[in-house]
Amino acid sequence: MGIELLGFQTTIANPITLKGIGVHSGAEVEITFQPADADAGIVFQRVLAGGRVSEFRAVSSQVGNTDLCTVLGLSPATSIATIEHVMAAVYALGLDNLLIEVHGAEMPIMDGSSAPFIEAIEQAGIHSLAEKRRYIRILKPVRIESGASWSEFTPYDGMRFEVEIDFDCPLIGRQAWKGDMTPSVFKRELSRARTFGFMRDVERLWAGGFALGSSLENSVVISDDNTVINVEGLRYTDEFVRHKTLDAVGDLSLAGAPFLGCYRSYRGGHRMNANALKALLSDPTAYEVVETATPRQRTRSRDMVAVAAPGFAPWSA
Repeated sequence: MGIELLGFQTTIANPITLKGIGVHSGAEVEITFQPADADAGIVFQRVLAGGRVSEFRAVSSQVGNTDLCTVLGLSPATSIATIEHVMAAVYALGLDNLLIEVHGAEMPIMDGSSAPFIEAIEQAGIHSLAEKRRYIRILKPVRIESGASWSEFTPYDGMRFEVEIDFDCPLIGRQAWKGDMTPSVFKRELSRARTFGFMRDVERLWAGGFALGSSLENSVVISDDNTVINVEGLRYTDEFVRHKTLDAVGDLSLAGAPFLGCYRSYRGGHRMNANALKALLSDPTAYEVVETATPRQRTRSRDMVAVAAPGFAPWSA
């Protein structure tokens, strides 16, 4: 029996604003979540000098750089960076339509996890809309490899993630997280897992103009002797793989519609997540677009039926 799914699209009930700093720029950022109509999708608008706006739909075709975070757009002058923690919260809570207004070049890092965004969305409230929700159902395996790393989608009756990491660091080593994705599972097991990094990489990142806003308040930092510098320690004993799973949830939300299947990865990251998603969406025999056959707020994957993909496929620009 598959997990319970939303039968209709959603948005937030009320606007809500958050403020913080960008983890890479170190600059102050303000974002506002605004309700959006059915079929609008998740849209980011960056407010530029003079009131100009650069706009991006949160979909695979709009992804630019994936070196240290996931970026929408190609030009630093107009792009929006570090969207994965926000998008993980949006995806996990089942939001389909949302306008995110951004005053800055990236999302605020907050505490380095998705928990503040979960709290903000729940405070704003979730509103059900009249249009049916579409899903992308995986029909056959799609796999990509890069050296020792690999990622793949496989058919599954639900929405599942199986993520494994393997670091040459005794504190981390080989860790795995597996589970069916639901709002309660994400909130309980993944949402509080923070981004992490190594002290030995700090000067190199700073020299490249990255991690300028990183601190012990928003990142787990590993010292040269392989211990956690943060006084409070870890939030989970395996916080590292849980954060990598959180990142994968955010990156795969850029399918433009939730997927029904299992996503597995070994030694993955933002680039592998993005490339796996592009490989899936580029093969029309690997998936079908489905929606509920009955007008119910809650449904099961077995009750989903294939529909013609709309002229503007949910993952296109």
